[in-house]
Amino acid sequence: MDKMKAGYGSARAVEIPRIDLRQQHRDLQHKIYAALRQVFDSTAFVNGPNVRAFEEEMACFLEVRHAVGVASGTDALILSLDALGIKPGDEVLVPSFTYAATAAAVSHHGATPVFVDSLPGGFNLDPEDAARRITPRTRAIIPVHLYGEAAPMAEIMALAGAHDLFVVEDVAQAVGGYWDGRRLGSIGHTGCFSFYPTKNLAACGDAGMITTNDDEVADRVRLLRQQADASVIGGQKYTHPAVGYNSRLDEVQAAVLRVKLPHLDAWNRLRQEHAERYRCHLRDSGITLPAANRNGSHVYCLYTIRCERRDELQKWLRACGVGFELYYPLPLHLQEAYRGLGYQEGDLPWAERLSRECLSIPLYPELTHEQVDRVAEVILEFTGGGAEVEAEEAVGHEL
Repeated sequence: MDKMKAGYGSARAVEIPRIDLRQQHRDLQHKIYAALRQVFDSTAFVNGPNVRAFEEEMACFLEVRHAVGVASGTDALILSLDALGIKPGDEVLVPSFTYAATAAAVSHHGATPVFVDSLPGGFNLDPEDAARRITPRTRAIIPVHLYGEAAPMAEIMALAGAHDLFVVEDVAQAVGGYWDGRRLGSIGHTGCFSFYPTKNLAACGDAGMITTNDDEVADRVRLLRQQADASVIGGQKYTHPAVGYNSRLDEVQAAVLRVKLPHLDAWNRLRQEHAERYRCHLRDSGITLPAANRNGSHVYCLYTIRCERRDELQKWLRACGVGFELYYPLPLHLQEAYRGLGYQEGDLPWAERLSRECLSIPLYPELTHEQVDRVAEVILEFTGGGAEVEAEEAVGHEL
């Protein structure tokens, strides 16, 4: 073992992948195929009954007035900002440690993303740092519920209220989660969802959604997603009161998502049980484990750990056949795309530290206890914590 650990042996085929989508689809394939057959038989491929039904079902699930399907999670962000009136010259507060789409949506409107550091010891946006970065040009803030952990929405909403800012929740990685008893995506002015195939609620391709309790914002999004054709709001067809987009939720994807939605809470509970099992194994390993805010849930779209020796750990996991991924190895304020904004290394120290230490290990509902135990064993071998560890009773957190 010492010899292999020193050189990490020769990498072998991945035995436990970071994510495996096949089992979920096998379990539901008959229902999915039946739903798809109905779509093809009806030939209602655009703006069909599944889209309307899924929007109603998601609005009920999230306890919001409106849920509007769009083509992707990125489009959800772009259309939300458009519907809220974000324009060139405006500034929008965005976490630096997140996926590029969050900031890109701001840039596509000619507005400026103002990058905010992460909470010390956590992953999500730091409200105190956000407060320091507000200027007279600030119009909105986009908290990202990163990795499935609820962002500190009480502080964020209070900050937004004090400065008359819009709040656009990026819920791409946290569908089904809660903050203080409310579903994520129902708290801000809009909620933006991605149903990319690796998300907790996964389509078989790109798909997204915008949620809101504002009737005017919902109508604006419905108009914009269909080339701003006035017929959407009762006007004359082929007349356009605004410049719109082609961003409709596909009927095929809506059909798949309708089959999966009733299972979402159960799948999230399984994710939480696996996370608890990891915690029982690894709590004394020296690895920093994820922890949910006391007022919010964590639905573990990703199980992301922190390790100062991450590069060595990557090699060890690869040699042992354990899948992993780095989300995200370079914070947005240091990306070439935003070099013109003038940020320097050291400006956002926690985001930069996270980019050096974070690594996501296997976690998905269909993962077995034996696989969780094996991944933990491999990590404990790396840290020197020993492989002989018995898992405590794994009890998932309440959704």
